[in-house]
Amino acid sequence: METLPAARAAAQDALAVLRGRRLAVLTGAGISTDSGIPDYRGPDSPPRNPMTYQQFVGDEGFRRHYWARNHVGWQHVNRTTPNAGHRALVRLEEAGVVTGIITQNVDLLHEDAGSRNVIDLHGRYDRVICLQCGRVISREHLAQRLDALNPGFVESVAGDVADIEIAPDADAVIERTAHFRPAPCEFCGGILKPEIVYFGENVPRERVDRAFALVDDADALLVAGSSLTVMSGLRFVRRAAKNGQPVVIINRGPTRGDDLATVKLDTGTSETLTAIADALT
Repeated sequence: METLPAARAAAQDALAVLRGRRLAVLTGAGISTDSGIPDYRGPDSPPRNPMTYQQFVGDEGFRRHYWARNHVGWQHVNRTTPNAGHRALVRLEEAGVVTGIITQNVDLLHEDAGSRNVIDLHGRYDRVICLQCGRVISREHLAQRLDALNPGFVESVAGDVADIEIAPDADAVIERTAHFRPAPCEFCGGILKPEIVYFGENVPRERVDRAFALVDDADALLVAGSSLTVMSGLRFVRRAAKNGQPVVIINRGPTRGDDLATVKLDTGTSETLTAIADALT
């Protein structure tokens, strides 16, 4: 982790591009690692193979395993708090430098920090939707129902299933949660799914259009903590580059958008965003 003076020195090239411009911001998992939420593709991240939308919808065993893991682990995200990177973006928004944030994260830490104009591109962890009737309920309400259906489950398996990813031996993993009882929709009996965009699922068009409009209205795009591996984030970098807008990327390790960047900083987001906010506010 860089010291703040080192981050200030590293940020000079970025500041030369960003100063005097209104910024749209795109954030990914890397901005939340200092809050204790692991990222997907950082240099020190283990290999991950997340559940796809097709698996969740089409396989009851995958669905049961997902809700078992989620029931054990969702409270971890609920307990996390914003870090210095999130707070720096709030300062930049309050100063009129940042016009809005497009986040690929579902952790709501931007909102918790105080950012006002946030597009949660991939949804949010605290809501659940019925795929049949479209009703939306809070994740906290679902937790109460799952506790009632599975008394003592969290205490009995927390050490076994909380951090297991879907892997090639998924069937063996699912057996360990075979006794878990997921909750159906209490209104129509349909399948409940987190209000999160899964791999293999499309981001709602209206949400994408709002994000493109945010980029188009800005003078430059600042990317913080995203490897830009998936097109849902990379398309905004491509849009800015096509518009002729400068693109600054802050991310540990390479990104898929490096060839489009005006400036790329291989630094931590907390220290670097703090240095940028100190200089521009």
